[in-house]
Amino acid sequence: MNLKKLLGCALASFIGIHAVSALDIDVREVGAVPDGKTLNTEAIQKAIDMCSAKGGGTVIITGGEYVIGSIFLKDNVTLNITKEAALVGSTSRDNYIHQGEYTGLINALKADNIGITGEGMIFGNGQAFFETDNAPNRPMILYLQECTRVKVKDVFMKNSAFWGFKMSRCDGVIVDGIRIYNHCNWNNDGIDIESKNVVIANCILTTDDDALCFKSDVQDFIVENVTVTNCILSSNCNYIKFGTASSGGFRNITISNCTLRPNETTLPLKWGNTPRDWRKLVPGVTKEVTGISGIALEVVDGGLMDQISISNITMDGIQTPIFIRLGHRNKDDRKGVLKNVIISNIVATSESLITNNITGLEDSPVENVMLSNMIFNMKAGGTIKDANMPVPEVPDAYPENRMFNFQMLSGYGMYIRHAKGITLDNIVFNLQPGEEYRPAVYAEDVHGLRLLDMQAEPSLGNQPAIRLNDCTNALISGFSANKEIPVLLEVKGNKTDNIKLINNDLSLVKKAVDSSDKSLADKVTVK
Repeated sequence: MNLKKLLGCALASFIGIHAVSALDIDVREVGAVPDGKTLNTEAIQKAIDMCSAKGGGTVIITGGEYVIGSIFLKDNVTLNITKEAALVGSTSRDNYIHQGEYTGLINALKADNIGITGEGMIFGNGQAFFETDNAPNRPMILYLQECTRVKVKDVFMKNSAFWGFKMSRCDGVIVDGIRIYNHCNWNNDGIDIESKNVVIANCILTTDDDALCFKSDVQDFIVENVTVTNCILSSNCNYIKFGTASSGGFRNITISNCTLRPNETTLPLKWGNTPRDWRKLVPGVTKEVTGISGIALEVVDGGLMDQISISNITMDGIQTPIFIRLGHRNKDDRKGVLKNVIISNIVATSESLITNNITGLEDSPVENVMLSNMIFNMKAGGTIKDANMPVPEVPDAYPENRMFNFQMLSGYGMYIRHAKGITLDNIVFNLQPGEEYRPAVYAEDVHGLRLLDMQAEPSLGNQPAIRLNDCTNALISGFSANKEIPVLLEVKGNKTDNIKLINNDLSLVKKAVDSSDKSLADKVTVK
């Protein structure tokens, strides 16, 4: 073999394309009928099996609507759904084959070099499976397990009965330019990622549940080496979420250049006999349609989160822009680790009184989180009682912004508890119209806190801009205000020590430090 041909073969192997001798099969040639009625599972599976057995190629879906149950991609086969064609999920559960806990309309198990391409549609018919939250035996649209060299490009997935697209313990997945619209059932996620070496780009996800969700169900598998970029995400739940499943963990993941926007609609779902109406459930919500959290980083099952970078994000229609939680919902499991997170260049408008928050456990703090270059337009409405109300620990509660007994948190801009090595750099906290008595930032049991170049609108009632409770080794520098601030910093708690206010603009600050305990005030250095 000459060098040119050898290099060509190596490139084909690297990017996962088929050999020149690949076979193309139009599914109509093997008996598939695109009439929207005939069950075509057997015919299309026959085309896939034939194509794979002869070395691989493309199975072409064209010319109408093909009703199917579960089909399985095989090695070296690409399923190409042309623009005028659609695969339509059967409405009978009898036509779906389970792979362990889950099933899908399109499946693959331990397949190599597979793809789904084309501008056609995969329609899940999910409304036919509508029951209750967490109802079992509902098919996803696309379910891939332990596959290698996967490419999913340009297809439109609509109305899954369950999650839209889950990749489970796969290695080497490229997802480019797909659209997902899931608004017909409970648990209508967009893309669920439990794989490694993954690239997701240029996608539009519109979902009733989590839009982009990283999951880690297996203790010995780390979700790692993932890049997500240039996507538009909308959700009635979480826009970007890590967890809730977090047994193994997440490492070395980058998300950038995404727009998060509210959905145009939401399903009239109920929890028990209670309608899922955020206006009745979450303090401060007044809009009919909102998402829960813009960026939710959750480790609650003993796993690891390490080296996460998220940047260049705009958010609208969101209750809580940033939600970071290290919890422990199963007392028999080991405790998790959440560390080394950078989130930067964020513009967000909040739609609830449950603020941004970073919360760990008293004996398992969140570590080394840096938030920088952010503008938050926060909802006003907290009272003095709200500012001083104890927030429950609830270490084993399901992680979501309303987990603290549906109450608002003690700061209108940021609430931090049980953490170390936390940096807020160049953060602007604006207030939407209304009366607000909570401080902009509340921190409790936080060690190594740095608040740099912060701007915050003042609270009412002579409340401080920053309240620290049992914090040590904190630096506040570069604070500035465009309105009069009654108190810059209030310190509380017998453990508070080594607090420094250095190089702050105090021209509009009436009082730099306030404390009911003079001995605590003496632990604050002002320069």
